Amino acid sequence: MIKKISVFLILLAVSAIGTASAQTSRINIYSAYTFDDDIEAVTNNNNYFKGTVKAGYQWGIGYEYVLRQTYGIELQYYRQDTDFDVNYTTSNDTNANKTFGLGENFIMLSGNKYFPIPRSKVMLYGGLMLGMAIFDNKDPLPGAESSTTNFAWGGRAGMFLNFSENVGLKLHAQLLSAVQSFGGGLYLGTGGVGAGLDTESSMYQFGAGGALVIQFGGKTKPKIRK
Repeated sequence: MIKKISVFLILLAVSAIGTASAQTSRINIYSAYTFDDDIEAVTNNNNYFKGTVKAGYQWGIGYEYVLRQTYGIELQYYRQDTDFDVNYTTSNDTNANKTFGLGENFIMLSGNKYFPIPRSKVMLYGGLMLGMAIFDNKDPLPGAESSTTNFAWGGRAGMFLNFSENVGLKLHAQLLSAVQSFGGGLYLGTGGVGAGLDTESSMYQFGAGGALVIQFGGKTKPKIRK
């Protein structure tokens, strides 16, 4: 997992150095609060689990290459450390509870679209994200994996306030989803109930936040229509 994140940071630095002097580009420093996400599944043996990925703080960084002032392509990394509370129930009505420490890593490629507002420094924007999620189980049960990588997607919508040619602020709501990310292998083990859970369930995590924007290269301020 560390190697994957290191490769991302190297690509981010190379991209920024290579294009900042000639093209319009942005470094986006993200900060957000994510909300609880409830996850549940039933196995073929009628064993059941439900869990909650707890709300918490998420930080991130992205490099965005701007096309024609109203389009952007962005490479992003997000990180969150939180807890995952799980309740196990088997077909024999045996119950167990467990809290796992969870490290979430998202490496995403985003396409952004900006919508200038006439006579304003504010632009509305939205974007779609595709990439991968890397989950670290900080408290693995015996026989359970400590890390897994899954396909991820997401979306966001908000506003971009352009204070100057070099500094701006983004405010947005967002969704990050990891497909089939929580299953028997990574987190569940047996839960102490003597029954392995081999099903999987997707994650949908909503959040609200923003980003400090540092701009390089050409002007990106929206044209003010008279």
